[in-house]
Amino acid sequence: MELVPDTSRPPLQYVKGIPLIKYFAEALGPLQNFQAQPDDLLISTYPKSGTTWVSEILDMIYQGGDLEKCRRAPVFIRIPFLEFKAPGIPTGMEVLKDTPAPRIIKTHLPLALLPQTLLDQKVKVVYVARNAKDVAVSYYHFYRMAKVHPDPDTWDSFLEKFMAGEVSYGSWYQHVREWWELSHTHPVLYLFYEDMKENPKREIQKILEFVGRTLPEETVDLITQQTSFKEMKKNPMANYTTIPPDIMDHSVSAFMRKGVAGDWKTTFTVAQNERFDAHYAEKMAGCSLRFRTHL
Repeated sequence: MELVPDTSRPPLQYVKGIPLIKYFAEALGPLQNFQAQPDDLLISTYPKSGTTWVSEILDMIYQGGDLEKCRRAPVFIRIPFLEFKAPGIPTGMEVLKDTPAPRIIKTHLPLALLPQTLLDQKVKVVYVARNAKDVAVSYYHFYRMAKVHPDPDTWDSFLEKFMAGEVSYGSWYQHVREWWELSHTHPVLYLFYEDMKENPKREIQKILEFVGRTLPEETVDLITQQTSFKEMKKNPMANYTTIPPDIMDHSVSAFMRKGVAGDWKTTFTVAQNERFDAHYAEKMAGCSLRFRTHL
């Protein structure tokens, strides 16, 4: 009997000093051939910051609020994930080849690994940032269920790794800061997850204005309602349940887990929180970015 190689939980691979999921690191070579188009739109986030949420919002905007069209395929096919690669699933680059213009493209890449063509073409970027504590907790649960990551071990050891930037895509602190800096010289709409939770319609209107589109009020209301956490959690075209269980095991933790602001309080101990706050102040010193850790 031929042994099938175990593809789960490979160690992270470093590229230009940034740790990445092994398969994603392998995808960066072919990415050199990627050509951005001026009418591309890039969604950029650090993982677990509302990527799928803003992807669904943008696809609904581009489809004029047509629900049927938005159910044409899973979100990772409708919106190609630039650096994606995993056993038995089309790569981001393969999906891109079949994506008609105008394209919406998703990435988590830090600027050091982002294809230069996206900056050269002045491609518009919608960036979403989420407070670090909620990201860390969500990322821990994602590591547990998505077997392309190394084993997260305990929450305490994962939190240490997160603070040290030794998780896939590296440092949260660097990611949110460098894209914030970029927003001063490049067309970047910099959004906050917490603002989206607080008033989704207001943030959707900001997105509409940024991408230069107008929709009737009732369509904006429909998009707001259809992209709520409750609706997306039960939508197989948005909730990643179409990914094979040997890659994402939803029985361990759902991809769409809670979708709230401030859930970190149920996980962080007092000691972890004090340590995190002191480290955070050090890492974010001199940065004008302000995050809300609860609503």
